[in-house]
Amino acid sequence: MKILAAETATGWQSVALLDGARVLALSHEEAGGAHARKLLPTIDRLLLKSELSLAALDGLAVSVGPGSFTGLRVGLATMMGFRMITGLPLAAVPTLEAMAWNLRHADRPLCPILKARTGAVYWAMYRWTTDGRLTQMIEEQVGSLERLAQSIAGPTIVLGEGWQAYKDELRRLLGPNVREVVEAPQEAMRASAVSVGLAGLERLARQDVAPVGLSPRYVQRPEAELKEIRGLARPKVTRRQSTVAGSGRGPCLT
Repeated sequence: MKILAAETATGWQSVALLDGARVLALSHEEAGGAHARKLLPTIDRLLLKSELSLAALDGLAVSVGPGSFTGLRVGLATMMGFRMITGLPLAAVPTLEAMAWNLRHADRPLCPILKARTGAVYWAMYRWTTDGRLTQMIEEQVGSLERLAQSIAGPTIVLGEGWQAYKDELRRLLGPNVREVVEAPQEAMRASAVSVGLAGLERLARQDVAPVGLSPRYVQRPEAELKEIRGLARPKVTRRQSTVAGSGRGPCLT
């Protein structure tokens, strides 16, 4: 089964053409927010290199997040446009799940980590079973480095730009558990369209096709953490209101 796969959830753009597990053509490059300018020319170049057209493919796969808002929108819009034109089935692959496919058949749990806004991170936990299936141990999360460190217990392979960006702080937060953590090889650190394609093939084989109204996969912070953030911001407002009230003057309207 020939499939076109795109990964645009981060600043790293990856596009691949696969025939089953065989890679026909592959492009990796830093996009730096320029996915809208780079993605279509890259796809055209890979199709030309492989002497294929969209009509000759059997399916499509795209990374759906979590990740960069702009990158995800560009990837989704492009692949959904191709689906509309060709009628090909489209597989929607969660980005963190696709990253776990970078280390197929690893013998310990995998924790892919991506950067989120304001120093937070996205993460999840996966394990490959002895019969070659990927299972999710911890669902996708977003939160502080402290929360991530608390969720890692026992032998774990860590990977992703989030780990690379915050590894020193995470090692400190992990404490004694850091001895159980193994860093993935450098070539497995980034999100890859090859892994998106392989995960997409598995989805399409079981008829797991993306819905028409497909949208990016945004992971929300837990309500308790949102309340804490709001609570930290509230005292500044309260102090200002108290100062105004104590002055005996109302607000100036002119």
